[in-house]
Amino acid sequence: MLAYIVRRVLIMIPTLLAISAISFIIIELPPGDFLSTMAAELQSQGEAASLEKLEYLREQYGLDRPPIEQYFRWLFGLLQGDLGWSFEHNVPVAGLIGERLVLSFLVALSTLLFSYIVAFPIGVYSATHQYSWGDYIFTFIGFIGLATPSFLLALVLMYLANIWFDTSIGGLMDEQYLDQPMSWAKLRSVLEHLWIPMVVIGLSSAAENIRLMRANLLDELQKQYVVTARAKGLSDGRLLVKYPLRMALNPFIADIGGVLPRLISGSAIVSVVMSLPINGPMLVRALQSQDMYLAGSFVMLEAVLVVVGVFLSDLALAALDPRIRLGGSATR
Repeated sequence: MLAYIVRRVLIMIPTLLAISAISFIIIELPPGDFLSTMAAELQSQGEAASLEKLEYLREQYGLDRPPIEQYFRWLFGLLQGDLGWSFEHNVPVAGLIGERLVLSFLVALSTLLFSYIVAFPIGVYSATHQYSWGDYIFTFIGFIGLATPSFLLALVLMYLANIWFDTSIGGLMDEQYLDQPMSWAKLRSVLEHLWIPMVVIGLSSAAENIRLMRANLLDELQKQYVVTARAKGLSDGRLLVKYPLRMALNPFIADIGGVLPRLISGSAIVSVVMSLPINGPMLVRALQSQDMYLAGSFVMLEAVLVVVGVFLSDLALAALDPRIRLGGSATR
């Protein structure tokens, strides 16, 4: 086990280096950069003093150097905790991401918990009561949830809230707290607004998880070890929890590599529609404006979370399912 962990950690290093190189190349592919676009706008307005400042920034951050040198400067900065400078927002990238990181994590974590709390009991019920009226009703609701785009549901809720209650449900807090430091009053305002994006973003995920849990559990309930356990007199409830339910959780554990990045970025489209002050819309804007340090830091942060998440999911799967062997040398 220890040898496996060391080997996987060593593999992560070249993996992240390759991801950083590919990310930098993709971000650099469009012609020009943020400073070039800004320089063209200032030149058309005849602002010579601002042009000198842009040239200073270009020289300071090495944007006038060859791309390979720019990449290594950016990479060494990442290793030292320097994420660079956001040219659009005119602040360090680390501070800019950190401001929204807590809210992004709060929205995504509440959405994830909502999805699991709704999906797991319904999925288990549908699998253990196959072809019952409850199974049909939950299956229908699941299909509706899968077919409804999250951004469309957000627009509908915003419209109905304005028509019926004369209130706006956009944003994640009251306006007076937007530029204020975190306090109990601001936290209470966030929690009051949190349930709306939680339901909007989590509904489709909950519907998908219901179908996944039902299918996996049905597959496990039909296997021979379940028949054998029943023949030995094990009660249905104890049998369900001890064996097939654990096995049915494998796909959810394996998805940790996809869950962790969502805890940081959130749902970008829904965030834009609902004006949520989280990292998703900022990433979209950074890519549109070619704010390379901000966009590159987001991409690398999510890449690290994916690699770490896959590693953690492998370890959790080995602990959950005794049939899984990490060393690759298991014997029959």
